[in-house]
Amino acid sequence: MTNQPYEVIIRESHLDTFGHMNNAAYLVLFEEARWEFITQNGYGLNEVIQQQKGPVILDIAMRFKKEIKLREKIKITLELVSHEKKISKFKQDMLKEDGSVAAELNLTFGFFDLQTRRLIDPTPEWKKAIGLA
Repeated sequence: MTNQPYEVIIRESHLDTFGHMNNAAYLVLFEEARWEFITQNGYGLNEVIQQQKGPVILDIAMRFKKEIKLREKIKITLELVSHEKKISKFKQDMLKEDGSVAAELNLTFGFFDLQTRRLIDPTPEWKKAIGLA
């Protein structure tokens, strides 16, 4: 499943001293896109707090492919690649205006119970939020 791309314009605060996007800013923007996606699908921060259950990242692999500079408009896509038992995988691409991939992120995550501090089976609400239902 894929979602509507998350769009953002690169601001001064995203840059490093080389004048291109800082490596940490990529992670921030990828995370913003994920939160927007799950929030739009009914499981945002309010639900995490209320249910005391939410996503936890287990592994991230990011590849930088093209430079991103100030005031570029980028789109971030999200695709659920797999889900098996308690573990799911997303792939995210950061696309330049010409459609070329500037960065890609592969993410492994689980669904975490904040009370027991353990991974748990996803609830129906969480499955819907990530596109499994």
